[in-house]
Amino acid sequence: MTHVTPAGKQHDSSGTGPSAAGKALYGGTGSRRITVRDIAAAKERGEKWPMLTAYDAMTASVFDEAGIPVMLVGDSMGNCHLGYESTVPVSMDEITILSAAVVRGTKRALIVGDLPFGSYQEGPVQALRSATRLVKEAGVGAVKLEGGERSAHQIELLVQSGIPVMAHVGLTPQSVNAYGGYPVQGRGEEAAQQLLRDAKAVQDAGAFAVVLETVPAEVAAEVTRSLHIPTVGIGAGPDCDAQVLVWTDMAGLTAGRVPRFVKQYAQLRQTLGDAARAFAEDVVQGAYPTAEHSFR
Repeated sequence: MTHVTPAGKQHDSSGTGPSAAGKALYGGTGSRRITVRDIAAAKERGEKWPMLTAYDAMTASVFDEAGIPVMLVGDSMGNCHLGYESTVPVSMDEITILSAAVVRGTKRALIVGDLPFGSYQEGPVQALRSATRLVKEAGVGAVKLEGGERSAHQIELLVQSGIPVMAHVGLTPQSVNAYGGYPVQGRGEEAAQQLLRDAKAVQDAGAFAVVLETVPAEVAAEVTRSLHIPTVGIGAGPDCDAQVLVWTDMAGLTAGRVPRFVKQYAQLRQTLGDAARAFAEDVVQGAYPTAEHSFR
């Protein structure tokens, strides 16, 4: 797929001006990383933008070259890379190591590191300690944490301390044990109003964006209209300012059933399986390696 900078978009490639990353988040150019200022400017322009998860340098470099402007090193790594049944067991050590790899593999994208379960729930001081580690050791440009009103104090201290925060409301996967699964959130008038209060609370606390996960599309649309910060939808309909998917879901690498909101843009599980079987058959039959693959 090719992408072209929209006609009429002027950008400064010097890396010094406010548009040094290119005016467009997707399709823009520039010599520096995208920042939260660029995210805010995109909201003002009404520009929609994509976000993907990433967990290693090689995959992240592919997405960076494709022009993905924001990558989340999500605790979804627990499910799709580390073999856990949920995101709950993911540790700060694991998030830090993988976040650093993603940062090393990219040049332009804003890298957001997830704060895993147990790394911020005790309060603002614990949250600051955890977020500071991700910024200093991994080099992320922002962090993400779950919760609306209940996490507002954590967000406020992080922002006051110079750490940009992406919030996350609606379905918060770290609460899977309390939910008893992954149910849709925000259904019904009372639940919808609570979702809106949560979104406004994180905005007031200083979050630069908020993820809305698994909520009715009309509720997400209302939240998006009510905020001046961008909303990032995942299972939240088409009216959010941005959309995010777990990359292994998006690329068809995930085994078995995927959530309803997932659109698969490739079938990498089949492709990789076919390649592995072809390699194995060549080895068994003596067809690999040949002289072409051998040294003299």
